[in-house]
Amino acid sequence: MEDTCCGQGKVNKERLDQVREVIAQFRMLQGALIPVLHEIQDIFGYLPEEALQIVSEELELPMAEIYGVATFYSFFSLEPKGEYVIRVCMGTACYIKGAQAVLDRLAQELEIPVQGTTPDGKFTLDATRCLGACGLAPVMTIGEKVYGRLTPNEIPKILKSMRTPAHTH
Repeated sequence: MEDTCCGQGKVNKERLDQVREVIAQFRMLQGALIPVLHEIQDIFGYLPEEALQIVSEELELPMAEIYGVATFYSFFSLEPKGEYVIRVCMGTACYIKGAQAVLDRLAQELEIPVQGTTPDGKFTLDATRCLGACGLAPVMTIGEKVYGRLTPNEIPKILKSMRTPAHTH
């Protein structure tokens, strides 16, 4: 029962046992589903179907309800994400100051569409709502690092720095 994509997201017995432990920890909590899903996503980097089936059985919830919650909240992902998730703010201030051109350049340089992940599993590109750094517009984040006042011409240099082996996250 091993499933991998892009060298990540391994679904194996050990990780599924962790899922059962998480469920046991939150089972008695009113509204346990969201904290359980957060923990599962921390374990796998996304919400694999095998783990959601265990949640359904253990919490006695229909899969439709679990998928409803998982797809409603943008934080959750049903697909594996890259090692680095690049989020480009498309809020009003960022959009007016050129976020679309930054997003387009990222898609071009990475050769993936928005919401896509590079074949090597290194990068996922997301467009997002306001990141709360409007004074630095346009803004993107890569993991926890914030990049502000971006221009499309800065993108190749930033990506190159992320690809170098010496880069630590």
